[in-house]
Amino acid sequence: MMSMTQPAHAPADHPKVKFGKVGVLLANLGTPDDYTYWPMRRYLGEFLSDKRVVDYSPWIWQPLLQLIILTKRPFSSGAAYKSIWNEDQGESPLLTITKDQTAKITARMKEKYGERIEVDFCMRYGNPSTKSKVRQMVERGCDRIVFFPLYPHYAGATSATANDQLFRALMEEKWQPSVRTVPAYFENAGYIDALAQSIETAYAKIEDRPDILVCSYHGVPKRYLMEGDPYHCQCQKTTRLLKERLGWADTEITTTFQSRFGPEEWLKPYTVEEVARLAEEGKKKIAVCAPAFSADCIETLEEINEEIKESFEEAGGEQFTYIPCLNDDDAHISALSLIIDDNLKGWLD
Repeated sequence: MMSMTQPAHAPADHPKVKFGKVGVLLANLGTPDDYTYWPMRRYLGEFLSDKRVVDYSPWIWQPLLQLIILTKRPFSSGAAYKSIWNEDQGESPLLTITKDQTAKITARMKEKYGERIEVDFCMRYGNPSTKSKVRQMVERGCDRIVFFPLYPHYAGATSATANDQLFRALMEEKWQPSVRTVPAYFENAGYIDALAQSIETAYAKIEDRPDILVCSYHGVPKRYLMEGDPYHCQCQKTTRLLKERLGWADTEITTTFQSRFGPEEWLKPYTVEEVARLAEEGKKKIAVCAPAFSADCIETLEEINEEIKESFEEAGGEQFTYIPCLNDDDAHISALSLIIDDNLKGWLD
């Protein structure tokens, strides 16, 4: 169906409303607008106030957050962001990469579906907001939207909160578009193959083959697993499928979890501790990848490539190789595009 601005046979004074297009809205976590204090405070305040992320009672959590954490943490987080900031474009690497991914996916979608489709991206926290992008898509005539959280693995603190924000945005639309939310793709063959290719390419450039590959996934409290969140199991399956695709032995690859926050127990083993343990037991050469991230960001460029690397080297490690996220790699873009095609079925066939 072509985009229309007015129903057929409508009277002359009928309001002009565009309709008939399908939107594809990619969603990622988010980014501060800058690494200085106030932009960092706004971003962290929005992120850490999300009950999907921190589910403590607001009567306890908000005073602690507003009076203590948001007074101090913008400085340390801002310094971390500054160390990786894309100064040429005045934005975080996550924003730069997401723009590049969107441009490549747009080209593929337009080539296949023409002007019937609109592709854009949004962030759960910060800008561009989910609400603003839903509004733009409706204004462009999208009466159906495929919403794609760019998280291979489902977690309440990632996929679910992204969907929550989409649903909030839809509540404000007079003519609410039909929507499809893309499920987790942790076992998708194209995604696993793209991961494997990135590992093979990186290993081919390393003179001394690493003793082990550490697949470091973003952590969540262990309590979430016990309450039914499937994230832990999906991460473990991705590592197993990657191992099988590479044809490796169990001893050549392992699963760990990073980015622990707060006092309670999180999914183990913790990456920062495990890399030190590996060094101490004689594995002096390791590689680290981050399969749960669709784009390099603060948790990979700063935490893995600086903090976790330092932990490994202080424990006696000698060779640390960080393998970048899939980002806008062609194999990754192909995998994501095929997933979008599957979720468009019946709408643009």
